[in-house]
Amino acid sequence: MKKLAVTASAVLFVINSFTASAQSQDQQKAWADYMTPGEVHKMMAKWDGKWKEDVTFWMQPGAAPSKSTATCVNKMVMGGRYQQSTHTGNMMGQPFEGLGTLGWDNARKMLVSTWIDNMGTGIMYMEGPWDNATKTATLKGKTTDPMTGKEMDVKQTFSVVNDNTQKMEMFMMQDGQEFKTMEITFTRTK
Repeated sequence: MKKLAVTASAVLFVINSFTASAQSQDQQKAWADYMTPGEVHKMMAKWDGKWKEDVTFWMQPGAAPSKSTATCVNKMVMGGRYQQSTHTGNMMGQPFEGLGTLGWDNARKMLVSTWIDNMGTGIMYMEGPWDNATKTATLKGKTTDPMTGKEMDVKQTFSVVNDNTQKMEMFMMQDGQEFKTMEITFTRTK
């Protein structure tokens, strides 16, 4: 009986050790896959460089559009895992600065984006799928409505027209209706 108990304990120890080792190897592979830049990251790296922005924005539905120009500099950071975009220009007669990050989440298979600028004190977060066939993305998320102090839904569409031209459109909700607040055409300068 004692030999049977020792043998059973030894078998259980080996099985548990093997299972733990297999789980550990699976976990290590999952982590390695998660942290390794892939094809979408390589595509994003092609967007590095300096871009001219032709900006059209609307303050409210039906309002006349305002236009301005700005500059964007994209560069991959953190070993090619994220793209940082630095924007400078003028908006409504004031100097404008914005900073965005764009990443591809390998585990969730989607783009993730953050945005901050000197026209507010909050952080906008959006996420959404990349459609490689059409070279477009639709990102959805939340930002703070400065008029109410509450979160509001936002949507951004992004398309790669060609190697030197991209287009972004931004939509926000107002009184339960989605309206277009901004359109930017990016043209590569360097």
